[in-house]
Amino acid sequence: MPINLLYHDVTLAGADDSSGFAGPSAARYKLTPDEFVRHLDAIAATISELPQNSPTQLGQSSDDWTITFDDGGVSAATTIADFLEQRNWRGWFFIATDFIDTPGFCSRAQIRELHRRGHVIGSHSCSHPERISNCSIEQLQDEWTRSCAVLADIVGEPITTASVPGGFYSTEVARTAAAAGIRWLFNSEPTTGTFLVDGCRILGRYNVYRGMSAADAGSLISNPWRRWRQSAFWSAKKAAKTVAAPLYKAVRQRLLQRAYAST
Repeated sequence: MPINLLYHDVTLAGADDSSGFAGPSAARYKLTPDEFVRHLDAIAATISELPQNSPTQLGQSSDDWTITFDDGGVSAATTIADFLEQRNWRGWFFIATDFIDTPGFCSRAQIRELHRRGHVIGSHSCSHPERISNCSIEQLQDEWTRSCAVLADIVGEPITTASVPGGFYSTEVARTAAAAGIRWLFNSEPTTGTFLVDGCRILGRYNVYRGMSAADAGSLISNPWRRWRQSAFWSAKKAAKTVAAPLYKAVRQRLLQRAYAST
């Protein structure tokens, strides 16, 4: 029953675009340093002696947990890793490789250093497609194979972990990831269930966002009811996306613009 938390970036108030992708949609998932520290404190109080996962252990124990970070924003190297290491924790950092060495994203040297310090480096595709599940098989093969090759060259070992951009999972996404050598693929479905596709284990994650209280973040690990509530909301949102995708997207963008564009 692995419990995996999904974070993105940590940025100063008013500096949302300093790390990771720009814009209000991305800003929803960027915490301030103080907010992030409160989350870590609450998680630490919840997990007690519960050990973190290593890539070789994931999904094999009833007490698994991980803390993951998507996109590859520079705050992984400048902020997040230090806070994790103060607790002797390590993060799982998933990198969109087309953005390496660009403003707001980790450099090759920073990724190499994160790996040296014991953090897990994985793929988040190359280009971070808006909806990766709509890509052709050829595009999917390129996204996974090329991104894994870039990261393997940086860290000096094969890349076996990845996360799905935007959470847009499909069987084809998983199969092409498996063909690229990925053995642990995270999506964004809030669930503790796992399953295998062509030898690749598919794992869900519980989403954490700006404004979520520290107690709420900690309860995602300790409280099955809290996890069920997020799962139920996610399922309802997925249905809304399917039935009225263009309208859903337009309304969401407008709400996020109002909430985060001026922060």
